[in-house]
Amino acid sequence: MKKVLIITYYWPPAGGPGVQRWLKFVKYLPEFNIKPIVYCPKNPAYPTIDYSLYRDQSDELTILKHPISEPVKILNKFFRVKINNYSRGNIPKVNKQSLLDRLLIFIRGNFFVPDSRIFWVRPSVKYLSNYISNNQIDTIITTGPPHSMHLIGMELKSKFKLKWFSDFRDPWTDIGYHNNLKLNYIIKKKHFKLEKAVLSKSDHIIVTSNRTKTLFSDYTTSPITVITNGFDTEIANKVTLDANFTLTHVGFLSNDRNPKILWSVLSDLINELKGFKEKFKLVLVGDTSSEILDSINLAGLNPYLKLIGSVSHLEAIKYQNQSQILLLLEANTTAASYIIPGKLFEYLRANRPIVAIGPEFSDIQPIISQTSTGKYFNYLEYEKLKSHILYLFSLYNEKSLKITSKNIENYSRYNCTKQLSKILN
Repeated sequence: MKKVLIITYYWPPAGGPGVQRWLKFVKYLPEFNIKPIVYCPKNPAYPTIDYSLYRDQSDELTILKHPISEPVKILNKFFRVKINNYSRGNIPKVNKQSLLDRLLIFIRGNFFVPDSRIFWVRPSVKYLSNYISNNQIDTIITTGPPHSMHLIGMELKSKFKLKWFSDFRDPWTDIGYHNNLKLNYIIKKKHFKLEKAVLSKSDHIIVTSNRTKTLFSDYTTSPITVITNGFDTEIANKVTLDANFTLTHVGFLSNDRNPKILWSVLSDLINELKGFKEKFKLVLVGDTSSEILDSINLAGLNPYLKLIGSVSHLEAIKYQNQSQILLLLEANTTAASYIIPGKLFEYLRANRPIVAIGPEFSDIQPIISQTSTGKYFNYLEYEKLKSHILYLFSLYNEKSLKITSKNIENYSRYNCTKQLSKILN
């Protein structure tokens, strides 16, 4: 059986989307004659915890852990909420930043390159060098962000005759919040230099969207393979649908994903359409930025809002499976066009109509179209969005609000792992 060493920062009990991609790959890789060995931090400062994810971790899995020194732990003692928000990319707009915000963002962006886990690189290379030498490892995978994981891979690649796969769950310098970190010219240049080095020295690059592949193709001649995130068929999704006409978003909603067009449409329908306000509910599952909550309040939607905090992955699936409509919200930016949020694939599995709003060009749109699971709108399509929600509400009243999806099995975690096994072998 082929041995593969996977270097990741996020691992259970870490919660959120960052951990699930490789947790699921690791779960299914043994079925393709590949033995995964996971390397992760021993004492990390995870912003979100979800113990339910341990259920996907085999008792037979080899997990290597090594202590990590994170400056963020010191800052967390005094500014935990702010630091966790920055870690998620939820950075306040310039005109809403306090003096403390500006200071912390400057420190976050300019003192730790590429990120605050940089101090784990050197001890990890030393620790893993011994392990690789003693255990005949010839293939390693690094997954980021945090992109300092790729620096570990690059160092190991320079020391050993290894095949190195770098997995980018998100872009690096083109990620949405990068320009908000108050980077000076020298630090910006350093990010670009490190990114180019990683992309050039990787034997194979894995990305989650076609647009990211196109972006990276300008930076490197290394082979690039798109392997999206997916859904797990083993999680049951039979629940009773909500009685109300619920529009549900599952996951963290940051400042830059504030669909004012949607709040305006819903406000107009409440005021114009008979019977709508009696049946409508807006359900937000997960942390939601105060800026978005202010916009919802300004649109007069507070009486119809059901705000759910952070929940376990299993609970999140329950909420999305029982909703009448599922909301997928992305920022109206070029950077967001490279992102296919992991929740999209679990939405496919839920088999409920999806209403997605995002930038004009996005890989989300063709997936929704090809699977017949919903509709995608950009931020200028007010009338089309309003007309579509009106149509969905009429189907709801007729008790015929459903979809007939197709080809969603292409995005099962098992099939995604099958794709991965082919390039690893």
